[in-house]
Order: sequence, then structure tokens, then C-alpha cells
Amino acid sequence: MLHKTRGIVLRTVKYGDTSAIVNIFTELFGVQSYMVNGVRSSKPTAKGNLFQPGNILDLVVYHHEQKNIQRISEFKLAFIYTSLHFNIVKNTVALYMIELLQKSLKEPEQHPEMYYFAERALQVLDAAPLTIAANIPLYFTLKVAEHLGFRLNGRYSEYAHYLDLQEGSFTDLPPHHSNYLDAAGSEITDRLFQCNEWEKLGEITMNKDKRRKLLYAYLDFFKLHMPDFTELNSPPILHEILD
Repeated sequence: MLHKTRGIVLRTVKYGDTSAIVNIFTELFGVQSYMVNGVRSSKPTAKGNLFQPGNILDLVVYHHEQKNIQRISEFKLAFIYTSLHFNIVKNTVALYMIELLQKSLKEPEQHPEMYYFAERALQVLDAAPLTIAANIPLYFTLKVAEHLGFRLNGRYSEYAHYLDLQEGSFTDLPPHHSNYLDAAGSEITDRLFQCNEWEKLGEITMNKDKRRKLLYAYLDFFKLHMPDFTELNSPPILHEILD
């Protein structure tokens, strides 16, 4: 049966001389693998370029629950980026976001709300000034965790200024383990998590070392709540570019 859905390209792997297997986070079916024929040649083609990681596509797909690899009937760009693929900072941020989705979404389950959030995040990144783009990885990581079901509980305050990453909650005293944030990191994390407008991310300032430490702490948060979550390759590159 044919279905119309939007999708974000996560990964493309060559298959044979002219084909590719494309991993796509879809609005309707979660993460799916698709065989796409005739999109590769000795010369770059506009058709093949549509499957760059991060691209948002309108798709018409065949879907069979019992199959591991599906097929695409029609595809076209659903959103045209103006800077994401050409600006090195934005492109690196986008690749981090895509890798985080790949590592987090391992089963072909429906995640429509996460899909809408991820699509919007990429569109915002494309248009955002660099002051906002630099904080998007932190905000995106916290919100992906929330969509996966391990959101932060409570708020930072003078009575609760340590964020316990094991419990995902703010506490008045340091916990009896090392998986927590100090007062400064907890306060920034609360501000990031509570942002309800993307533009407000630009109001949260921090130096490169704080941004680096927080991102690794948030990834540790994933490891604590997703035992099969593995290391990402993109953070060192991301930090080098943001520096």
C-alpha cells in the first residue's frame, strides 16, 4: 500500500552501481530503510543530492510491516535550505542532530511529535544567527530526551540547585554519586529546557568550555537512561567548529 509521509534523511549508503539504501526518520513510520534505485552515477545528480543527511523530503512510500527494507515511489524536497548545507557551523550542528537521532531511534516505531520537533529544529537552524545555532545542540539534546520519556523534573532554584542526572531531577544537596551538575550548570540547563521560543536561546550565553561540558553531561544523561546508547562521533568536531 502507498502512503504519503514526510521524512528527514539520516544516512545514505551506496548499494551496487547506481542504487542506495537510505535511512529516513519518517513522520508516519519512525525510522525506516528504503532502497532507492537509479540515484547514483559517476557524476553528481540533482536526484541523488536529495538524499543528503538532514534533507526534509515529501515521500510516497510502499510500506510492509514484515519487511526490513521498504521502497520509495516518489520523492521531492519538502523544504529548501538557504544556508544549512553551505555554512560550516550550521552543517556541523545539523550532523550532530542527525547522529543523535540515529543513535536514539533504533526501532521502527512511530514518533510523530519527535519528528515534528526535529523537522522544526532543522528549519530554525537554517535561518538562525550563529548566537542561536551554537546553543541548538544543547537544547535539541534535552528535548530529544524529553520526547523519549526521560525528561527533567522540577526547576532550578535556591533550594534545588543540583541537577541529579540519574534521577533527572533538581535537588538541594549533591547526590551520593558523580552524575550531577553543579549549580551553574544546573541553572543554565533549566533555562535551556524552559525555552519556549527558539529565539530565546540566543539570550543564554556561556563560554566554549561550559558548552562542551554540558553537552557531554547531557549525553551521559542518555547513557544513564538508555543502556544501549553508544558514543557519538560528532561532538569533538562540533566543539572544534564552535570554538
